[in-house]
Amino acid sequence: MDLKGVVAIITGGASGLGAGTARELAGAGAKCALWDMNIDLAAKTAAEIGGMAVQVNVADADSVAKGLAEVKARLGAPRILVNCAGIGRAGKTVGRDGPLALEQFAQVINVNLIGTFNCIRLCAAEMGKLEPLADGERGVIINTASVAAFDGQIGQAAYSASKGGVVGMTLPIARDLMDVGIRVCTIAPGLFNTPMMHGLPDNVKAALSASVPFPKRLGEPSEYGKLARHIVENPMLNGETIRLDGAIRMAPR
Repeated sequence: MDLKGVVAIITGGASGLGAGTARELAGAGAKCALWDMNIDLAAKTAAEIGGMAVQVNVADADSVAKGLAEVKARLGAPRILVNCAGIGRAGKTVGRDGPLALEQFAQVINVNLIGTFNCIRLCAAEMGKLEPLADGERGVIINTASVAAFDGQIGQAAYSASKGGVVGMTLPIARDLMDVGIRVCTIAPGLFNTPMMHGLPDNVKAALSASVPFPKRLGEPSEYGKLARHIVENPMLNGETIRLDGAIRMAPR
């Protein structure tokens, strides 16, 4: 798909992987809409790339529907959706204070897994109404999983379950949408230099960087964005989860 003039929605687009993707797609000519709960930061990032910002809660059906309607009114219907919105809360199944609160487990699932599906189902419905491009293609959807889907560490039961769910639904959704010409892929990043990492002490970040086989550093959001762009532009990528992790395999802790 040629990105020039195409409308792209990036959830979690205010910062981190979402912002890195928005900058890459906008640089290739896409018209980007950034969905985020942090509307001030989203507006700042959108202003830098000539896009638009919308405050959206991905786990809320009405919020996503309203955000989609606003994007359609201002930019047009999307052909690209990149799901980067997510949260990470650690907690052992049974810790010092007893069993993990069910509400904490459910919140992570609700945002990371159900929120991703919520955006997919509504955006795919709009993509399916568009005129087909080359090969009959109408849209591309990219989800964000994590290496935790495969190598979950201690305290990551909720996070790993949410990201494993994203991996697990990639192929069936690609098959669901094949007849309307919408491709679906998932990226599973490893250790990346995102806002979640910024609060860590320098010695901890150095140790994490050293744990990556090669290159021995944290990934940059721009590198995630480059892969997202390649997925959009390469029509044979469909139904696949791609690890983007420098060959890391996470230890138990």
